[in-house]
Amino acid sequence: MILIASKYLVPKGYIGITLYPFIIVRERRLMQHTVLLNHERIHLRQQAEMLILPFYIWYVTEYIIRLLMYRNQTQAYKNISFERETYANENNLDYLKHRPFWNFLRYISNKN
Repeated sequence: MILIASKYLVPKGYIGITLYPFIIVRERRLMQHTVLLNHERIHLRQQAEMLILPFYIWYVTEYIIRLLMYRNQTQAYKNISFERETYANENNLDYLKHRPFWNFLRYISNKN
């Protein structure tokens, strides 16, 4: 993991983004934000286990599907399986120690 602070690389409305192997945060002070960093580390694990490029293809495809379903960008983003997994577990700082392989698949269904 390589941690970078840059307000120019993080899209407006977000405080962090993960682009394997980088975690980029909007402000330097966020480099100490344990929950945010845990959230982004979960994304690093997701990206690595999907061999990076397929992660991004899946992410964008699922976002488009969710956008068609919800007709709302925020709701579509929050319901992407990768995001659902990270938001559900970002406060558990030990999550990555016991996270099953490809666990994001549990979060594809809206029934979780």
